[in-house]
Order: sequence, then structure tokens, then C-alpha cells
Amino acid sequence: MTLPADTDLPEGWAQASVLDLADLIRGVSYAKGEAATEPGASRVALLRANNIGDGLNFHDLQYVPVARVRVDQYLRLGDIVLAMSSGSRSVVGKGASLREPWKGTFGAFCGVLRAFAGIERRYFGLYFQTKEYRTAISDVASGTNINNLKREHFANLLVPLPPLAEQKRIVAKVEALLERVNAGRSRLAKLPAILKRFRQSVLAAACSGRLSETWRPFHVISESASRLIERIAASRPTEARAYDFHIAQGDDLPNGWVRTTIGFLAEPTLNGRPYVTSGSRGWARYVSDRGPYFIRSENINTDALRVEEAVKVAAPSGAEADRTRVLGGDLLLTITGNNVGRTAVVPTDVPAAHVSQHVAIIRTTRLSDVRYLWLWLRSVKHGQAQLEEHFYGETKPGLNLDQVKSVWVDLPPLEEQREIVRRVEALFALADRIEGHVRAAAVRAERLPQAILARAFRGEMVPTEADLASREGRDYEPASVLLERIWEAREQHKPTRRESGGKKMATPSTSRKPVRNRRELDEVLLEQGKPLTPERLFDLAGFDEDSVDYFYEKLRELIHYGKVRENRPNTKDVTLEATKT
Repeated sequence: MTLPADTDLPEGWAQASVLDLADLIRGVSYAKGEAATEPGASRVALLRANNIGDGLNFHDLQYVPVARVRVDQYLRLGDIVLAMSSGSRSVVGKGASLREPWKGTFGAFCGVLRAFAGIERRYFGLYFQTKEYRTAISDVASGTNINNLKREHFANLLVPLPPLAEQKRIVAKVEALLERVNAGRSRLAKLPAILKRFRQSVLAAACSGRLSETWRPFHVISESASRLIERIAASRPTEARAYDFHIAQGDDLPNGWVRTTIGFLAEPTLNGRPYVTSGSRGWARYVSDRGPYFIRSENINTDALRVEEAVKVAAPSGAEADRTRVLGGDLLLTITGNNVGRTAVVPTDVPAAHVSQHVAIIRTTRLSDVRYLWLWLRSVKHGQAQLEEHFYGETKPGLNLDQVKSVWVDLPPLEEQREIVRRVEALFALADRIEGHVRAAAVRAERLPQAILARAFRGEMVPTEADLASREGRDYEPASVLLERIWEAREQHKPTRRESGGKKMATPSTSRKPVRNRRELDEVLLEQGKPLTPERLFDLAGFDEDSVDYFYEKLRELIHYGKVRENRPNTKDVTLEATKT
């Protein structure tokens, strides 16, 4: 949390540069041929920027020779691993703490901040989770789309620092609160699935008759479902009556219900066949910026029609356009593709629209309630189960129209159909309201960690050490004195250089291989003749972890003078290539 110098801090607190609190260690450089994807003798696991997220993940690791790794480049408990260089501003500066012991290291495009003795490492790690840190580091890291953090960037970041005892109390409080927040977020994340199961339970009860069983004894049915079926049949022209259908009654159906098919419930066409049809192929050539809407599978992928999101077509005139035109009250069903089985009722005020080849129109008799049939097709234990039995095609599942017509339906009397629809709509409206509350709670829960961290770094999370000391009548060590102790300890441990006539102190061996000969970046790109990632160019040009900043300075210079061009295939990745002059 970068604060201006005149910001009021709680008593006993101080502001300190990140580099007053920790060592910055650059990662391991290695040739591409030295890395392996599997562990082996004399190799050590290596983290890269892709292993840094909300925490550290240990998947997709690289394994590099032990000889490449200095002693201080092995990760230690509490280390903050940072993405130091990236083509994405959202990635550069991302940091996560090593919270469990792990033997491994980190790559040249990463860095580690290792807190000095006297600093609570978990408190220090919390700073790198704050929104203020991410904003500050994103602002300072940006270059010519190649984002790179330098030592001075961290030297200029100021961290609010309380006394050591207060640091520990803040960590304990924050971790306890974040644990509760995460538990709450985890429970909230489960609720959409619970509500989905609830809706399916409602549909199962509706289509089995259980939802209306308390309504049935208290209402006199004016027309049974079997009589309704007879009336539907009698209302049709002679040629339509020949279409095969059956009426089944039995112990598994509620009293007054019958079993029929979608084919029978569909209105007949002029030739007597059920009005179950789909759009034609080749209408892509009619797509236009004006005209009727063109309903495709993605427009009903939520079991509701979103016609305003559909494209438009300059529809041809004639029988084909008439056949594929939707009317209010039609039932639509996706019959091919990933959304197969999704269904929607066309509202009565629908604007002019046609269906694509991936969507079927089921034009049902007006003597039944199309909304009940819509509920039936959505129930995983009823209509959906039958549709799934008919799916064909492994990579692109589909249904043919005869399969759609053959789906059987347990049909209640018309009054009961309407009552079932009313009850389902009321229960679904309740689920929708709960879902809205869940979404709002999830948004609030998403913001809570940053609110907690902000309070922690303002000194509002726990009683300050100054207040406690005053109440208890004791002295305490303010953060300013703690910083002086840290500085003195660092000075004492600095290696002494030989002065004239003096004795030279031994320096520890780093066990590193000699630095490779560096090559000009544009020459390497020209030689390769193809775009390279910054990481690959870094390796081929002979740079190492001590020269990452210099590598990026040279790269920006070459880009500025037009000798190197950046390519951005997406928002995250960057490749580089030499320009031909």
C-alpha cells in the first residue's frame, strides 16, 4: 500500500521501502536444452510465472540442473515469489507466498522477496495481496508492452509497518477473517448447483403429478385428459387423424392423466403430418443488418428465447420462409450442436423471426398449454431423459424430427396443466430471487478480502501496540526502532572489502557457471528468421539472471528505433521479430 510521506500512521508505525524489509533475489537462468519436464538426478524443480496465481501452484514445473542454482535461489518458507517480466500487465508483479516447505527454485523472469529477520514474513506477504500494490506495480512496470520490474521499482514502494508484536496480531486476525470469508465464498459457490437441483426437483414433481396432488382433490375437473385427447383428434381434418398416436393409462399415472406424444400434440400441417419442422441449410447467405431475426441454437441456450441477440436475415419469400417462420406460442427445441435439448416458448409479441437448421419448431394444439409441454421437455427425468436416449453423433450430438415427435408426454387435464405451470412459475420465481441474493452476496464476499487488508494496513484491525503498552504501563519497541535494528544487523553482515594494506575477507562461492557470451538481440532474431518469445530470445542471446533489466532496456531501445517489432497474438502473450530493412 503505497502511502505519501505525510500520511498519518498509527502511533508506533513507520513507512519503509520494500527493499528496507527484504532482499530481492533474481531467478535462475538456464539454456532451453538444459530444462526438462520430468524430475531427475541432479535436477531441481523450478517455478515460472504461470505457477503464480492466488497462491503458488506446483503443476507444469520445469527441472533444471542443480549446478545452475545458487544457494540463495532455493526457496524458503515465507518467500514471496514474483513475476518480474511478462507481456501482460495483469501478470507482471503478481506475487504469492511459499506457505509450506518445498525444495525448489524459480526462473530468471521471476524474483523472490525474502523478508529480513525481525519482519513477520506473513505480514509482509499480505502486502502483496493488496489492490494498492497491484495498482502501483502495474503503473510502474509498463513499458513498450514489454513489462519488466526493476530493483528501483521496489525501492520506491512504501509499506506501512507496525511494531513486530502488532504485526503478528494483525496476521492472526486477518488470517482468521480470510478463513471465514473463504468458507463463506465456498458455501456461496455451492448454492447455484443447489438451486439447479431444486428447479429440477420442482420439474420432476410437476411432471409426475406430485406438485398438484394437494390441488386435485379439491377441484372438479370439467374435462379429463382422455376426453381432451378425443376432442383434439375430433377437431382435426380427416387426413390428420391417420397420424399414429396412442393413449395409455395405468397405475403409474395420476388419476385423470393420459400418456400421449409430442407428435400428437402438434398441430397438423396441410398434409396431415405434425407441425414439427426445422430451418433450412444455406441461410447464412441471407444474413443482413435488417429484416426478420434468425434464431440459432445460441439464442435459446438458457431455456428461454433471447431473440434480441439474434442476427437478422433478408429472408427469401415463398413456402420455405413460411415454413420456418415462428409464431407466438411455438415451442422451440435445439436439435443439433452443444446446446441440443434446450427449449423455449416463443412469446406472443415476438417480432418477425425464422429458425435455423439447428432449431426445431413444435407448433402445439391450442387445446393444451404449451408451457406445460415446455416444462416436460426441461425435466431431466422426463423429456430430457428421452431426448438424451435419441442423441446421435459423438462430436456433434443431434436429434431428427421423427425422434422429437416420438417423445411421450404424461398429460394432465387442461385445468391441472395451468395450475402446474402456475406453481412451477411461483417456485422458480422464488429460486430466482434467492439466486439474485446469492449473486449480490458473492460480489460483496469478493470485495471483502481487500476491505480486510485495507483496514489491516491502516492499523484498524487490532489494538495498536502503543495503546496496549499505555494501558499495561509498559514500554514497547516502535517500528522505527525495529527498522534501525534491521539496518544495523544488515550492516554487520555485509562482506568487508580489502582496503589498502588490509586483509581481504573471503566471499562465498556461488557455484555458478560462467556468464555466456552475449549477442545482439536483433542479430539473434534475424538469424532465427521467426518470431521468438522474450524468454527464448533471452536464452539464445546469452543473458542471465543478473542482466534481466539490461535485456529489457536493450529490447525497448530496439523497438523504439524500429529494429524489432512486437506481435501480440492475444492479450497475454508477446513475440518478437526483427524488422527487415
